[in-house]
Amino acid sequence: METRNGETSFFDGGLLQFIGWTLMGTIVTAVTLGICYPWALTMIYGWRINHTVVDGHRMHFDGTAVELFGQWLKWLVLTIITLGIYGFWVNIKLIDWKTRHTTFLN
Repeated sequence: METRNGETSFFDGGLLQFIGWTLMGTIVTAVTLGICYPWALTMIYGWRINHTVVDGHRMHFDGTAVELFGQWLKWLVLTIITLGIYGFWVNIKLIDWKTRHTTFLN
């Protein structure tokens, strides 16, 4: 797809890679009873972002599962303390966390 300034934007990840990462993330999450879900999220999201080029600039994700696990625990505690109300913000907080760890390489 051509953009306004002649640079191209594209995604260069493959279907087999996507299936592999998703399958591995699902298996690890199931085997660990959900404890490694943050790892699966960062792995799959990192794969998506690292295979994305916007206006000729490759994107890069530098978030780690350990960081997200810490956030996950904080969000869980806040959700419990607020009797579930904070749960409405968790998805927005996750999007914010992903965005803060996404940059352009060049």
